[in-house]
Amino acid sequence: MGGVESLIEVPAVMTHASVAGSPLAVDPGLVRLSVGLEHIEDLWEDLERALGAAN
Repeated sequence: MGGVESLIEVPAVMTHASVAGSPLAVDPGLVRLSVGLEHIEDLWEDLERALGAAN
């Protein structure tokens, strides 16, 4: 995160995996969306496709 591309991460299994069970832990259902510089319609389409696949 911090670049110009859009990214989605699940912190509980990525950036915060080492603190599971501690006061620093995050909810396992948390999804972080970092929006970059892509065209907005491309972002909406990608997000809808990803959420559809998750169901």
